[in-house]
Amino acid sequence: MFKAIVSAATLTSALDSVSVLVDECKIHLEEDGLEIRAVDPANVGMVDLSLDAAAFESYEADGGLIGVDLSRLEDIAGMAESGQLVQLELDEETRKLHIQIDGLEYTLALIDPDSIRQEPDIPDLDLPAEVILEGKDVNRSVKAADMVSDHIALGVKEADEYFYVDAEGDTDDVHLELTQEDLIDLQVGPAHSLFSLDYLKDMNKAIPSDTEVTLHLGEEFPVKIYFGFAEGQGQVTYMLAPRIQSD
Repeated sequence: MFKAIVSAATLTSALDSVSVLVDECKIHLEEDGLEIRAVDPANVGMVDLSLDAAAFESYEADGGLIGVDLSRLEDIAGMAESGQLVQLELDEETRKLHIQIDGLEYTLALIDPDSIRQEPDIPDLDLPAEVILEGKDVNRSVKAADMVSDHIALGVKEADEYFYVDAEGDTDDVHLELTQEDLIDLQVGPAHSLFSLDYLKDMNKAIPSDTEVTLHLGEEFPVKIYFGFAEGQGQVTYMLAPRIQSD
């Protein structure tokens, strides 16, 4: 059983956060909200999303599991204006999702969850450095690196207490430093890892510019990126594996 009413803006934010990595996913319809975990086909990027029942205008679910084609669901949600409400109801017999937006009715065929890629176990890593910054600074870092390279290094300079972004191209380089004053918070620790910029660009698309973003970093370890949406009633954690640098 699943019946819910949610703003189009909240639904779109949730779907966008996942669709930057995968085309289809399993959605857990838990009593206290929706949960999605997915990993991209190359096993490089993971997403862990939860959307609390409180983020909905109304929400009823009893622990079901559905599989969805994200692009089709996003297209339907995109028919609504951001302030409009989207009604969702699962037909258990036909295994279809009925969607209503201001008189428009859409019936979406679901995907067998067993045919969808297995959900990842999000590793519990003890990453020594923590950086909290605004979404717009993540965007600025990614855009600057993209001008010169397809890789980006993220790290923390412990002695001088700043977070840095490095990108080295064939001819040009980019270096950005953000000190304690530029950041919301910084807990220094040994951290320097190289990442594929393509993945970070995709993740960056889902990060609101006015939100707080928390990065957890280590040395040649994955980066963990956390941010909230829907007034804090939605949570997204990305994990991105590093490119191991050969000496």
